[in-house]
Amino acid sequence: MPIDIYRIDDRLIHGQVVVGWGQPLNLRFIVLVDDEVACCDWERELYRMGVPPNFELHFETVAGAADNFGKYVQDRRHGILVTRDITAMAKLAALVPEIRTVNLGGLHYSEGRHKRLRYVFLTEEEEQALRGLAQRGVVVTAQDVPATRAVPLDELLVSRRDGA
Repeated sequence: MPIDIYRIDDRLIHGQVVVGWGQPLNLRFIVLVDDEVACCDWERELYRMGVPPNFELHFETVAGAADNFGKYVQDRRHGILVTRDITAMAKLAALVPEIRTVNLGGLHYSEGRHKRLRYVFLTEEEEQALRGLAQRGVVVTAQDVPATRAVPLDELLVSRRDGA
């Protein structure tokens, strides 16, 4: 299982991904799954700048990630697959039933989202999509960095709107 973590994080690549998860898990590659970024040269270059030279970075569309999934899971190095949003991860998990766990990282405030944790804000539609993943047998937890406790989906969704 060379892909150690399947993460949803609206910032995609940043310090928590590269350092917070990368060092403890000894990650060596990142699969960034985003249909828009995969097709945009300048955005890909921006994300490359945030990745240390000892990391390999792959840009994929959802369909491309599904097509190339076997290549990534056969890689002997440890890796992370990250999507910007729940929709992309849900589409990918529907195409790749081997995805059995999903980590919610940073899903920050925007209009219509309600605070669940200090780093997770969700719309009603996003909550339904997460429930749909869980109904298909995917274990969904929220955890910003490995040193913190993983919050199970059921606990996350019953937490007070103010995130307490």
